[in-house]
Amino acid sequence: MDIRFSGFGGQGIIKSGTLIGKAASLYDNKYATLTQSFGPEARGGACSAQVVIDESPVLYPYIVAPEILVTMSQEAYEKFIADLVPGGILLTDKDLVKPEKIRRDVKMYSIPATRIAEEMGNRIFANVVMVGFFTAITGTVSPEAVKKALPGSVPDRFVDINVKAFEKGYHYGLDLLGETIAAADSEPAKVT
Repeated sequence: MDIRFSGFGGQGIIKSGTLIGKAASLYDNKYATLTQSFGPEARGGACSAQVVIDESPVLYPYIVAPEILVTMSQEAYEKFIADLVPGGILLTDKDLVKPEKIRRDVKMYSIPATRIAEEMGNRIFANVVMVGFFTAITGTVSPEAVKKALPGSVPDRFVDINVKAFEKGYHYGLDLLGETIAAADSEPAKVT
């Protein structure tokens, strides 16, 4: 599975990729690699983390066309949306990414991750809210693995609130998937 997390510096984009890679490789018995890219600015510049997860050793760690694109800024969306494979999954921060043209050949899911984090007391948790959402929507890693990956990845005093942020994103994703399934089930059968 080729995954790209993207946004701007200061949003915890690299940390998101690290968490997913750590969860997959240490706690879900998969193989994972991480590469990262960021501009010269420490905060506010373009930033991305590329994660490759597989059942067998990863021989090539670079991504050309991700199967999953997570984007938390408009600039990142515009830069990377064309690379997402047809049939891929697009996850966006609903308040920060406003697609002008929506690709009809991808599955798009949105969460107000930054707003949820702000309601928790600090927007710095938005990346972990998004990681929870990612986990629910894609099923690429297990929620248990991500929760096990948090200690050691965030300062000890913030582990509990990061677990809460993860759970908020995860449950938002499960609820969204439930609504999608319910809507599909309620559509009348087509007679051909």
